[in-house]
Amino acid sequence: MRTSPESPSPIAAPFFLSTSPLSPPTNSAGAAVLIVVREGQNDVETLLIERTIRPRDLASGQVALPGGRVDAGDLDLRATALRELGEEVGLSPEDLRAPPVYVGTEEAQIFSMRVGVFAAELSLGARAARPHSVAEVAHVFWLPKSALARTEVVARETHRGPREVEATVFSGHVLWGFTRRVLLEFFGLQPRASPGGGRPPMSDGTPR
Repeated sequence: MRTSPESPSPIAAPFFLSTSPLSPPTNSAGAAVLIVVREGQNDVETLLIERTIRPRDLASGQVALPGGRVDAGDLDLRATALRELGEEVGLSPEDLRAPPVYVGTEEAQIFSMRVGVFAAELSLGARAARPHSVAEVAHVFWLPKSALARTEVVARETHRGPREVEATVFSGHVLWGFTRRVLLEFFGLQPRASPGGGRPPMSDGTPR
């Protein structure tokens, strides 16, 4: 069990430089997601899920970061992200090197919702991530950062109808849209350009 927070590992540290240890309140966004990274064999890797196919679910079958909508009992957006991490892939705060840090807030246009984005690094003794709720998560996998540099154009159903979109394809998983944009920005592969994005005031009122 982790007794005190650890600093990010050297391979992950550069991506945490512009983050904040504070968390925005739940009324600043409708959902939260968590970027969980680990040191892979040759690269930094990010934990992703592929959602279960369900009728009338806008996220059905999509590749995503662990996360979801705010619940009434969540103290802040970080609590939302951590709760969803446990519900979806069975990981707890003890599986992370340190508490998640706040990256920013992005607009998820398909849901017409602002989403708080957090990041954390997996601890060395962490349990294996796995689908914890098969009703929500079909698959769990780790994406190497280098895979994001390869772009393919694929046909996808969007909130504006069928479109050809830029995507990252890895081991049969297709990453596009909101989640791909968030990761490109987090890893510095694309400038932050989200409409309405930014950092709202923190839960204790501290300006950024």
